[in-house]
Amino acid sequence: MSLLYALLIGAIAGWLAGKLMKGGGFGALINIILGIVGGIVGNWAFGALGISVSDGIFGDILTGAIGAIIILFVAGLFKK
Repeated sequence: MSLLYALLIGAIAGWLAGKLMKGGGFGALINIILGIVGGIVGNWAFGALGISVSDGIFGDILTGAIGAIIILFVAGLFKK
């Protein structure tokens, strides 16, 4: 069940990051990958900064989306 939860939260977080950064999503598979990796990056970044995000589904989506936005921002820097 936790794999399904991670995939669902990853898809939502990746889609949200895609909407905020580019104006559109990247497809279901890329959104899931971005969201899951974004969750890892977001947890690391928030931990390093000492920031605590709310628990539960909302906190997981927020952390994943912010992490995915960080990934997209850094990728945009290298793309130019």
